[in-house]
Amino acid sequence: MGDFYARTLQAVPKARNSRGMTVLIALSSHDFDPTEAAVPWQTLRERGHAVCFATDTGKVGQTDLVMLTGKGLGLFAPMLAAQKSARKTYQAMCQDKAFLNPISYEDIKIEDYDGLILPGGHAKGMIPYLESKILQDKIAAFFSADKPVGAICHGVVAACRARDPKTGKSVLYGRKTTSLLNRQELLAYKLTKAKLGAYFLTYPGLTVEDEVTAALQSPEDFLAGPTPLMRDTSTRLNRGFVVQDGQYLSARWPGDAHRFGDAFVNMLAG
Repeated sequence: MGDFYARTLQAVPKARNSRGMTVLIALSSHDFDPTEAAVPWQTLRERGHAVCFATDTGKVGQTDLVMLTGKGLGLFAPMLAAQKSARKTYQAMCQDKAFLNPISYEDIKIEDYDGLILPGGHAKGMIPYLESKILQDKIAAFFSADKPVGAICHGVVAACRARDPKTGKSVLYGRKTTSLLNRQELLAYKLTKAKLGAYFLTYPGLTVEDEVTAALQSPEDFLAGPTPLMRDTSTRLNRGFVVQDGQYLSARWPGDAHRFGDAFVNMLAG
């Protein structure tokens, strides 16, 4: 099982030319998680890679303001909302010309990109992203082309809903993966339901972990990792947890975002 755990590696060399590779980040037009989108974007840019964006509408994506500001989370904001460094990174991403000029899912051409990243987010604005058949077909095409695909948190739901055109099964069938854990999702819901209702439950009655596990060949293919108590940083990657299986990389929550970005860059280099 240990072979499927992505290692924390030293910084990889610059890509083979000055432009580097081109990675697509697919977002929802509303409510994507700021940390899970911005931290991998920053890592890719720092390592010399180009980043493009796609949304369901082809319009500029708007992040989940509760996650960005902590408003409404009360005493739990330090635990649940984006940290200061992630907020600064998100603001920098918002100035990126590529972020301000996304394409629509239907305009994605797989041959134009060297890899795909699927960030998460849990508020109801994520539903068009999670349920887009167009995006699911594009995700399946990236898997069929054996190009690197990284998914974090609810982004793993988007991946598990994509179907292999040859088998009709999830593209994650037969692979190891992680995702947002039941205990994380349900704890956040219980802590905030008095003020925010079902805000932390995208689909009340169906958790991310349960849906993802059901799509796998075996429940044992879902790897929970160590208890997620502390968020990682660019200098403390070992706090994060990722699972790599071939050209597929997964992570659980914003607290894994730095290690996720680092591991994805290493996967590109490989």
